[in-house]
Amino acid sequence: MITSGGPRNSTPGTLNQLFFNAVQRYDRPDALQVKVNGTFQPISHRALAERVRRTALGLQAMGMKEGDRVAILSENRPEWAIADYGCLTSALTDVAIYPNLPPDQIAYILRDSGSTAIFVSTAQQAEKVRAIRRQCPTLRVVIGFSASKESGVDLTMAELEAKGAAAETPASIAEYRRAADAVRPDHLATLIYTSGTTGEPKGVMLTHDNIYSNVMAGAVQIPFSGDDACLSFLPLSHIFERMAGHYLMMQTGTSIAYAESIDTVPIDMQVVKPTLVLSVPRLYEKMYARVLENALSGGAVKKQIFFWARNVADRWATEKLAGKTPGGLLGMQYRLAQRLVFSKLKARTGSRLRYFVSGGAPLAPEINKFFYAAGLVILEGYGLTETSPVIAVNTPDAFRIGTVGKAFPGVEIMIANDGEICTRGPHVMKGYYNKPEATAEAIDEGGWFHTGDIGQLEDGFLRITDRKKDIIATAGGKKIAPQPIENKVKTNKYVSQAVMIGDKRRFPVLLIVPNWESLEKWARYKNLIWTDRAQLLQMPTVRAKMEKEVAEELEGLARFEMPKKIALLEHDFTVERGELTPTLKVKRRVIDESYKSVIDALYVDEGEPAGV
Repeated sequence: MITSGGPRNSTPGTLNQLFFNAVQRYDRPDALQVKVNGTFQPISHRALAERVRRTALGLQAMGMKEGDRVAILSENRPEWAIADYGCLTSALTDVAIYPNLPPDQIAYILRDSGSTAIFVSTAQQAEKVRAIRRQCPTLRVVIGFSASKESGVDLTMAELEAKGAAAETPASIAEYRRAADAVRPDHLATLIYTSGTTGEPKGVMLTHDNIYSNVMAGAVQIPFSGDDACLSFLPLSHIFERMAGHYLMMQTGTSIAYAESIDTVPIDMQVVKPTLVLSVPRLYEKMYARVLENALSGGAVKKQIFFWARNVADRWATEKLAGKTPGGLLGMQYRLAQRLVFSKLKARTGSRLRYFVSGGAPLAPEINKFFYAAGLVILEGYGLTETSPVIAVNTPDAFRIGTVGKAFPGVEIMIANDGEICTRGPHVMKGYYNKPEATAEAIDEGGWFHTGDIGQLEDGFLRITDRKKDIIATAGGKKIAPQPIENKVKTNKYVSQAVMIGDKRRFPVLLIVPNWESLEKWARYKNLIWTDRAQLLQMPTVRAKMEKEVAEELEGLARFEMPKKIALLEHDFTVERGELTPTLKVKRRVIDESYKSVIDALYVDEGEPAGV
């Protein structure tokens, strides 16, 4: 066993303490920003604190009492933050629900958590709740964020706040603050249901101090300038955005601007000009693919300049990452490359960006190095819902591409004998709600949480090699870690998604969803004629093209790791079909089952019967 970690740098605390201190300390006019009629409008710390207090008093007027569970079903917006802090300062436990979940999964969460009330953002979300309300016996109140009362909504947010305002007296305000300050660090702050790649969702119980300890560690690991702004677009129902894009930003006085939607992120970046952006790898993969596509479609001269600049930047990054200071001719070439090529990429982020932060899934090292070489640093970290979430993260002072950084202060990391990453500390959850057996299976008697991930420690840096349950064991006994292979393939401009299959089979295969923009452009260039995408994928020239692209990307793999065949799929994997978790992780077993006939066909003419 190998261990790593250091002492905690803060005493136990609560998210209420964090909120009230931030309001008093910063008093910014733009604590939050929301787009209204196409422009971002500010919400001050004072206005935020008043709305939080009135929401809390309104909930109390509705009969909510300490320990009750209140759900939030909403996209990112100021009301999400107000509802959250309103619950926390009332000693309620909020239940964060992903807005893209279907009604049956929402019903399961509401029943399992015993939620007595739910906040909903839109008519669409209200309709989901209306359709399953009879299945949720504890649910008493539905509160809508919209100005008008949607079908199925009992009262609007404005009406709830009005109830709170009506209850305000000097005595009630003082009592509200006294009760909020009395909440203990070990009080249950939230239930977050794991999307899980297998099995039914489990409610992760996170206390105030679970998250508070992670926030305080993050505040010293990543430097903040005091005048920062971040763009919030990852779901606040996910612990990564909740801790880092919500509480950490509040703690550091960073202005939080809510993107209108995931589709408007490129535009919103240029308007907000964020200094910090948190995302999952999918954003960086798409940005990388777009840059590559623009370079390749811009004519011979533009293409030549781009690849020259990329080569220069890559050599510069190699020296820089080795601790050297590139100078001389390379330094001059790099400055020119920045001016000719990479300054345009920086401009698309708003030109003020200091750091990207990546989490939620592994980031391909090739993509990370490309951004680093371009002058856009991605600080990759690692954690789980059960660990509030951060276990380790790269920082400007301790940065190594291909790893997820060093342990957070107060976080212990142990590599078990079978390679599994285990962790212990104030960040580890209280347990799974109503599931003592699952809790005992995840947290051993020594307090170590077993992550299910495989990794290794190198000079204190943690490297993730794969998910324990994802390891492919071929029929010949060879073991393959699929994620690094899939990530490598996804750096190709013609590939959107890739999933490796091969457990208990004679050899591995790949399911590939093409990047249709790139593939159709190539097909038009080749004068191919097709009526639909399914027909295009059946063409021998297209199949040969995709096989060639994959083979070139995976050159150098061991023979047993190399996928022997690929299958091309017409549609992206989606959350709605159950193929991805809400955080866009692939549910490998679902993919295996859903595309069984496609997968079986890859083995039939190789001497392996269908259905193996």
